[in-house]
Amino acid sequence: MAEEFFSNLKCRECGRLYPKKAIHVCEFDFGPLEAAYDYDKIKDAISRKKIESRPQSMWRYRELFPIDEDPTVGLQVGFTPLVKADRLAKALGVKELYVKNDAVNYPTLSFKDRVVSVALSRAKELGFETVACASTGNLANSVAANAASAGLPSYVLIPADLEQGKVLNSLVYGTHVIGIHGPYDQVNRLCSEIAGKYGWGFVNVNLRPYYAEGSKSMGFEIIEQMGWQIPAHTVVPMASGSLLTKIHKAYQEAVKVGLVEESKFFVHGAQATGCGPISEAHKNGSDLIKPVQKPDTIAKSLAIGTPADGYYAVRVMRETEGSAEAATDQEIIDAIKLLSETEGIFAETAGGVTLACAQKLIASGKLPKNEPIVLCITGNGLKTAEAVADHIGAPRCINPSLKEFDAMLSTSGELVNSN
Repeated sequence: MAEEFFSNLKCRECGRLYPKKAIHVCEFDFGPLEAAYDYDKIKDAISRKKIESRPQSMWRYRELFPIDEDPTVGLQVGFTPLVKADRLAKALGVKELYVKNDAVNYPTLSFKDRVVSVALSRAKELGFETVACASTGNLANSVAANAASAGLPSYVLIPADLEQGKVLNSLVYGTHVIGIHGPYDQVNRLCSEIAGKYGWGFVNVNLRPYYAEGSKSMGFEIIEQMGWQIPAHTVVPMASGSLLTKIHKAYQEAVKVGLVEESKFFVHGAQATGCGPISEAHKNGSDLIKPVQKPDTIAKSLAIGTPADGYYAVRVMRETEGSAEAATDQEIIDAIKLLSETEGIFAETAGGVTLACAQKLIASGKLPKNEPIVLCITGNGLKTAEAVADHIGAPRCINPSLKEFDAMLSTSGELVNSN
């Protein structure tokens, strides 16, 4: 049996402790529950050297995740590249820029494989026989794939108008895909009712305290890949706001357990203008998240009108003196193309949001040009190809003739010395 470092669930508002069950809200004030740990015990158990000796996956930080036994799902997930993006840095006019590239995360090419690995490992410990989720696409793909590999029946509930690539990438794993005619928030409400009635393990409902902790792995990896340093600036896309808050928690925990020295850092948030309730609240200096009833953006994976962790995301940005921005659809498309053409990384629309907002923050001086910046890219562009399909041109077709090839180059002005 693995040593236990995860002690309780704890209300984020009143601090009441709860047993480690499939529950997610405090029964006194309805505050969200999150995992609590014995940090002194963890500090004695891990070190940089010990972590570096382990396999390159998210589980090299196993003591800081809310499971009791060794992990059983998603053992190959994580430790994605941190790319030093010099060509993109030059284009943006900044000195030092990195891309944390979860567009190549295993197995479903998004950061959601991190949270699902923790949620399903815990679901098995708690004895769930069926798992499920409410999703804007990437989570559905990950639950479908990881449940299949774990031998668990699964259901994924999604808005019926999702990108077809994401629908296909769930169906192929043999999961039950249920399209709901309505926005994500209505899907999520239905899932809360289903979880109560059927007793399934919904990764982002009754298993949410476990699920959310998986996002910390992105923060731990950034620190290690930066040479055991917390980057001065991290730009994070926001849907529910959970990823941003958990990267912040990872940075704090790394200090707490002695993996890095304490240093000043800023966490910045990025959303789309068609659904940016967290960015809007931060810009207005408010804690009040005003729901977006009808999200309207090509960044569908971020289109959550009532973000569960929005209040906490605003608080993190305020505490770290970070900023928030929002990007239009055209800015998102232009950013996807810029990232592709400078670094060879094809990001989904959420990645375009991150880069487009970073450009705005640099232009406004909120992201300094001479300090290290990390951009979090959370999904692969092949999943949302239709968003850019009409904006990247088309192949030029000729017959298999050298004469026609020469003529094409000459006509287009591309002719170069053939020697």
